[in-house]
Order: sequence, then C-alpha cells, then structure tokens
Amino acid sequence: MSYAPADTTLTAPRPGRRKGKVKRAFVGGKPSDLGRLPRYAAFAILGAAMIWAPIMGYLRTAPLKYTSSTSLILPGSGASASLNLNGIGQASSSANSAFSSNAVSPTETYKRLLNADRILAAAAKSLDIGQSDLGQPRVELVDQTSLIHFQMIGSSPQDAQARGDAILTAFFRELDALRTDEVNTRQGSSLQAIADYRDSVAGTRAEISTLQDQTGLLSVQQYDVLLDRNLALQTEIRSRAAALSEADAAVAAMSRQLGLDPESAAKTLKLYADGSYLALIDEVALFGTELAAASAQYGAAHPKVVAARGARDTARAAALQLAAVTTGLDTATLSTLDLAPHGVRADLLSDLVRKDVDRAGLFQELTTLQAQFADGQTDLTSKAAAAAQLQDLERDFSVAEAVFASAIARAQSSKSDVYASYPLVQVLENPSLADRPSSPNRKLAVAAGIAATLMMLMALAMGWVRLALISRLLTKPAAKA
Repeated sequence: MSYAPADTTLTAPRPGRRKGKVKRAFVGGKPSDLGRLPRYAAFAILGAAMIWAPIMGYLRTAPLKYTSSTSLILPGSGASASLNLNGIGQASSSANSAFSSNAVSPTETYKRLLNADRILAAAAKSLDIGQSDLGQPRVELVDQTSLIHFQMIGSSPQDAQARGDAILTAFFRELDALRTDEVNTRQGSSLQAIADYRDSVAGTRAEISTLQDQTGLLSVQQYDVLLDRNLALQTEIRSRAAALSEADAAVAAMSRQLGLDPESAAKTLKLYADGSYLALIDEVALFGTELAAASAQYGAAHPKVVAARGARDTARAAALQLAAVTTGLDTATLSTLDLAPHGVRADLLSDLVRKDVDRAGLFQELTTLQAQFADGQTDLTSKAAAAAQLQDLERDFSVAEAVFASAIARAQSSKSDVYASYPLVQVLENPSLADRPSSPNRKLAVAAGIAATLMMLMALAMGWVRLALISRLLTKPAAKA
C-alpha cells in the first residue's frame, strides 16, 4: 500500500472569503442561520452577569439606612397687642406675618439655618458623635405653602429619629439665641435713648425748680389764680366805691335836713344818754319854772326871783360842765347842740350816726382793697415774664416726659416682639420612626436589573435581525426611484 506524499505547501486565504467574514460581522447573517445562536447565548450570559453581579453585590454588602422625616410650619398670620397706660402713654407690640414681605423668604432662611454648621455641630455634640458622622439634613420646601420638610438618615430607626430630634432641638435653641440677641441689641440702643430722654427731663425739671425758687411762682396755674383774684378785686373795688359814694350822698342829705353833722349828732346822742346830765336838765327846767312863777308875782330884784334865777343858772352851769366833760367840747360849742333829741328826731340822729359809721367802714374797706389791688398788680407785673417762661418750660417738660414715658413703654413692649426678624415656627410632624430601611432599595435595584436585562436582550434581538433591517433600508430608495 503506497502513500502519496503530503502537500505541505501553505496557501494564503482567499481575499474574498476574509471580506465576507468582516461584512458578516457588521451586517450579520440570515435570521434562519442558527449557527450564530451559541455566540448570542454567550453574549447574553456575559451581559446578564455584568448586570446582575454588581446589583447582587450591592444588595449583599450595602449597609441598611433608615430615614426619619420631620415637618415644620410657619403660621401665616401676625399678632398685635396694644396697652394704654393712664397718665403715661401707649405701648403696643406687633408681629407681622412671616410672608408679608416679598423681599425675604422665611422658609429659605430657615432652610439655610437647618444646614448651618452651628446647628450640625450642636446636634452632633448632643449625640456624642462627630459632625461628619452626623451628616446633613435633606431639606425640602413645599411650593405655595409654609411647610418645611427635612430628613435625617441613620443606621437604625431609633438612630435616625434621634438625629432628627437633635437637629430640631439645636434648630430651636439657635432660634431662641438669635431672637434673644436681637432683643438685647435693640434694648441696648433703647436704653441709650432712654438715658438721653431722662437727662432731658431732669434738665428741664432743674430749670423749672430754679425759676420757681427765684420768682416764688410755682406754676402757671398759680399766676392765673393771682390774675383772676386781682380782676375780682378790681371789680370789688368798683362795687365798694359805688357803695361809698351812695353812703356819702345819704349822710350829706341827712346832715342838711337835721342841720348838724354826724359828729355833732353822735355827741348829742352821747350826751343825752348820760343820766346825770338829764337830771341836771330837769333841775334847770324846774328852777326855770320857779323863776317864771316868781317873776310873775315879784319884781326882778325880789329875793325869791333872785334866788330862783341863781338856782337855775347854777344848775345850767353844772349841766354845761358835765356836758363838757362828757363830750369833750367847750361850752360855746355845747350851746349849738340839739337840745331836743327825743322822739322821731332821736331816731333820725341815730340813723345819721349809723350811716356815718357805715360810710367810714366802706371807706376803710375801699382803702384796704385798693392797697391789695396795687400790691397784686405789682406782683403780677413782676411775675408776668416768669409765668411765660415757666409755661414754656412746663410745655417742654411735658413733651420730654411724654417722650421719655413712651420710650420706656416702647422698650418694654419690644421685648414681647421676638418674632420680628425670626418668625414663629412650629413642629407639624415630629421626627418619624421608620418601619423599613430606605437604603438599599431592593425593589428599585431589582427593577433596574430587569430593565437592563430586557434592554440587553432587545439589543441582541436587533443584532440577530440586523441583516434583514439593513437590506430593507437599502432597497427602499431603489424601489422609490
């Protein structure tokens, strides 16, 4: 048995065959060619491994994370209060709505404050962990509302809730500190203004006291009282002057009618009120009767006539002597006195004397009132300028005192207005306690793996039929032509 020698000559591949493989790699084979199935199955297994291996590794190795949610709300309405202090002034306080201004958004301010380093440091310190271990809250603002949501992540439901409580506590503590600092800053400026107002009030009060000591005028009301009293005194003087003129006229008329002045009438009444004088007058009358009877019977030189005349003259001289002692008048003047004061004439004499006494009283009263008026007028003249100056000082003092009292009331009421710059915020929902982990999200990871697997299978399916698709796309223009 013979063997033919083997042909060891190497033959180069044909160029046409190599070009066909390259074309097949890009264009693909026929859809009915099942010889490509192993390659596509290998690509499908490799792609699925590349998709599901990271997903399963993440789900197996990723630590569990829990999320605690908290909600805050800012009340939309403001608050105001007003207090009237009798004799001091009015004190009012108000807190505007947190959303009354378009220039500043309180929700944005609080969002930034929740992520402030001081809040995070205080919360981490309260939990005895590092600030980097605490993490930052994820803050979300709800549009068209005053709600603020923030979330904290922890390794357990209790840890996440504790971190939310720590952030919330630090947030409210920082708000209180900011409000207190604002109130103290305002109060410092208010105290300086109050001190200035107090100095102004004290200075005006000192000027008033100095003026009062110098002039003796205690108030403008005192000057008004003195002025009213002087005007009333002037009216009283006019009334007393008219009454004195009337009394002068009455005394003068009665003096003319009685034929003697009031002084003479008074002395006449005084004389005839003396019983001894009246007894002597009776003796003079008795001796006069005896003299008349003796003269009718005897001659002028008869002893009885002479005796009767002598007795009468002696009694008359005694009467005149007693009258001179009683009235203090000489005998010549006494001869002019009215010797008939009895009856109606005695009443007229008494009335004349009484009117004269009343006139003297009116004159003395008028003189006293005129002296008082002159003194009062002098006092008013000297105090007029002081009263005007005192009125200006009292007005300045009233204004300064009102401003001072208002400043004190405003300073006290401003302490209650703690929501002026940092509006009121309330906890709508306390930090929640998670019932399931928020990370890793197994359902989302599985859904993503399934979606990626389906997309890979779709890509392999399109690669299987790519020859038919390319052929159809290339033949369409020719058919149209």
